[in-house]
Amino acid sequence: MFTLIELPYAMEALEPVISAQTLSFHHGKHLQAYVDNLNKLISPPSPSPVGEGSNGEMEALKELMLHNEGAIFNNAGQILNHELYFTQFKPVGEGVQGPTGALAAQIEKQWGSVETFKAEFEAKGVGLFGSGWVWLSADKDGSLVITQEQGASNPVVKGLKPLLTFDVWEHAYYLDYQNRRAAHLSALWQIIDWSVIAARYE
Repeated sequence: MFTLIELPYAMEALEPVISAQTLSFHHGKHLQAYVDNLNKLISPPSPSPVGEGSNGEMEALKELMLHNEGAIFNNAGQILNHELYFTQFKPVGEGVQGPTGALAAQIEKQWGSVETFKAEFEAKGVGLFGSGWVWLSADKDGSLVITQEQGASNPVVKGLKPLLTFDVWEHAYYLDYQNRRAAHLSALWQIIDWSVIAARYE
């Protein structure tokens, strides 16, 4: 069985970027529902928990996405997406504040500057029609790509390694920002822990 990932910070830790109320609903209601739904859909279920947010769980979710469609794909995808999303954050001012090492070099090589990259990433998030995710991923050669994924999809279905994501489903921001998706996306950079993103890249 799959289990709800435990957040590595308190509910109020990401304020004012993400409120405790939004985080409580997003993690405790939306993500919990995806976990519950997937466990009901899998037959036969695993006899024991796969492991909260573990590499084993993430690999199992990827396999479900690659070999299923419909409800299993959607619920596995949303669990994988949210685990990558929630674990990339640190409270304002606590995480590594910008790209470092090989990741920083690759961003500068492809976009010229981190600020240019951020602007394009935000624009892709704002421009995604409906619900979904905007991702920074790496291909097998280490090149970076920004993709828009509709619904529950994830770059793994395109053979890419997901590194960084912004959730643009309305439940991720509407309580705090209403229809101001652009403001939400711009604010998220304040809580990105770039050490996590760099580790995923390596």
